[in-house]
Amino acid sequence: MVYLGIDLGGMSVKAGLCDENGEILVQDSCPTVRDQGGDRILEDMAALCLRVMEKGGVTASDVAYAGVASPGTADSERGVIVYACTLPFLRYPLAERLSALTGIRKVYIENDANAAAKGEAVFGAAKGYRDSLFLTLGTGVGGGIIVDGKILSGFNFAGAELGHTVIVHGGKPCACGRRGCLESYASATALIEQTKEQMQAHPESAMWELCGGDLEKVSGRTAFDGMRAGDAAAKQVVDTYIEYLACGVTNFINIFQPEVLSIGGGIGNEGETLLAPLREIVGREQYSRNSDKKTEIRSAKLGNRAGIVGAASLGR
Repeated sequence: MVYLGIDLGGMSVKAGLCDENGEILVQDSCPTVRDQGGDRILEDMAALCLRVMEKGGVTASDVAYAGVASPGTADSERGVIVYACTLPFLRYPLAERLSALTGIRKVYIENDANAAAKGEAVFGAAKGYRDSLFLTLGTGVGGGIIVDGKILSGFNFAGAELGHTVIVHGGKPCACGRRGCLESYASATALIEQTKEQMQAHPESAMWELCGGDLEKVSGRTAFDGMRAGDAAAKQVVDTYIEYLACGVTNFINIFQPEVLSIGGGIGNEGETLLAPLREIVGREQYSRNSDKKTEIRSAKLGNRAGIVGAASLGR
């Protein structure tokens, strides 16, 4: 049997056939046409699924199930996208309608960060562990929690919004309406803002050369590259950023005590440059610092495959 994973994004829809080991056998994508309503996106998604199955030489009867990783709140029990702020879906019965259009008997749907967490638990950094937590550091901060092998999403399927936990009371405004959220301090967007502020305060910084003297070319890598080049201002940016991240990570470990906490997303690609100092701070501050068993902080493994592979893991 094969499994069909669908990564529903704001700009594109990606789909892939996966085997039992989470390897993508064949994949394809199509644009997300957001201005023509949810039905148009559904139709394009169904056509994409049929195309991927044809390319893989399988029919709907060969597909054990399809999984959809979607932004926003997804009711996994009813297969409904309750709300997605970036897409024209409101209480939309996506699973039922996609099944009807493709012939695939079972369709699962889940929030994209939750799906990625499940993918890491089944095929990635937390494989073999029952309790894990996944954190993605990208445009925002997303997260997913796995307890006893199952996604923890709350009674209303809106749980695990880890980026919207406050780490600075009365701090910077967040897009969610609160102030001081982890997302406002530890996302790639926040890191870019912090880098620009430090560059403007330090015109002699090597970070200016790294981005060609243009603030608009600052990326999430700029401060890390500057630090590696020996720039003091860049090191200050990175150190402060990691302190903010460590505050959130320590909170999550204190609450959930997962066996593994994996970090992905664009900033997560920094690997040990990010994780080594993060572990040091968390090691000092976590409540379980004297315990024989402590959470392992690791890099996520699935990378840009997390959407498809995570979706393909939803029935496991």
